[in-house]
Amino acid sequence: MSDVITAEGLVKVYGEVRALDGLDLTVPEGTVLGLLGPNGAGKTTAVRVLTTLLTPDAGTATVAGLDVVRHPAQVRGQIGLSGQYAAVDEYLTGYENLDMIGRLYGLGRSGSRSRARELLERFSLSDAGDRPVKTYSGGMRRRLDLAGALVASPPVLFLDEPTTGLDPRSRTEMWEVIVELVKAGTTLLLTTQYLEEADRLADCIVVIDHGRSIAEGTADELKAQVGGERVEIVVASGSDLLATRDILSELAEGTVDIDDHKRRVTGPVSGGSSVFIEALRRLDTAGIVVQDVALRRPTLDDVFLSLTGHAAEIADPATDSDRSDQATESLAEVTR
Repeated sequence: MSDVITAEGLVKVYGEVRALDGLDLTVPEGTVLGLLGPNGAGKTTAVRVLTTLLTPDAGTATVAGLDVVRHPAQVRGQIGLSGQYAAVDEYLTGYENLDMIGRLYGLGRSGSRSRARELLERFSLSDAGDRPVKTYSGGMRRRLDLAGALVASPPVLFLDEPTTGLDPRSRTEMWEVIVELVKAGTTLLLTTQYLEEADRLADCIVVIDHGRSIAEGTADELKAQVGGERVEIVVASGSDLLATRDILSELAEGTVDIDDHKRRVTGPVSGGSSVFIEALRRLDTAGIVVQDVALRRPTLDDVFLSLTGHAAEIADPATDSDRSDQATESLAEVTR
């Protein structure tokens, strides 16, 4: 199986900030690479380099066997790109948006119209296809944006946080579309801050922080690195958090974490149910009221916390101007 996307030693510097600091990536044909990291880790910068929207300061990258710096036009003919923000014209209808993209890709009048109707049907937008996009919900706009990335049936697809801001139902629908694309042979690089999304969709996950890869493997392989099980306790009163942490620390085999907002205390343990029962006994003796308790395997959130020292952060669209700029550039750039 050949590698469709490769990156070796990618560096991108903005002033004193190294957005990419020697990043290496490989994505085999017909697979999904999940690029996982917090806001500011370099995920979007990596996508912009790989899709020819940015030129790296050092390193090399290829897509479909083409160097992204030496052959940007040819690369753009092989890829589709959907950014965090839907890059659609809200004053055009959904149909007109897709028809316009088809013509930019050179599909011709008949081909563009046919492809537009086909994609509206595929993404459950046929009933809204002749309405202005400004009347669409957020989930509908995201689906239209992904449809736009597929107009030319690209063999390689880049999705930069495609489900950010979607409600759970819309997110699940988007996941189903992505799974169908990969089954049909599309090679996909997916950036995300949703750990569940990476767990469900990615064949391989690369965790990046400060522009560098800090771990790589399947979801199960990354979870195995953390090891053990987790006792998770949600208390009724926030005033009991510190006492709960102290009790669990006596039984845990590592750092016990507190989530003040969720009134949750979590710690790694070994011994399974016996430790779990002992923790409950001690909490009861201390008179601490427990709302919820669980013994579970490590999640990608545990992996992320272990690797980076902090939980995954959800980006604030209101402050992430770099991604907002990308939305307005991406359509025009990749179709040139």
